[in-house]
Amino acid sequence: MTQSIQTDHLSRIFADVFEIPIEQVRPDSSPENIENWDSTRHLSLVVAMEQEFDVQFEPEEIEQLLSFELIHSLLAAKFSRDGSSS
Repeated sequence: MTQSIQTDHLSRIFADVFEIPIEQVRPDSSPENIENWDSTRHLSLVVAMEQEFDVQFEPEEIEQLLSFELIHSLLAAKFSRDGSSS
């Protein structure tokens, strides 16, 4: 798998963790509009992304993971910063 963050790949992770149809995953998906998004599933999402994308999130970053769009941006920045996108 290439290290670039594919929107559809991240969408599948969201759908799996939050047990929702993939069609319901949108850029504005967040705890405000995903009923199943609680603290336990938030941590499950973090673990799933760390395993799938081979990244580590700092505690401060985990607090910022509050929407699909923010998560996608943070992952892209991590790959860019870490030089993992080559």
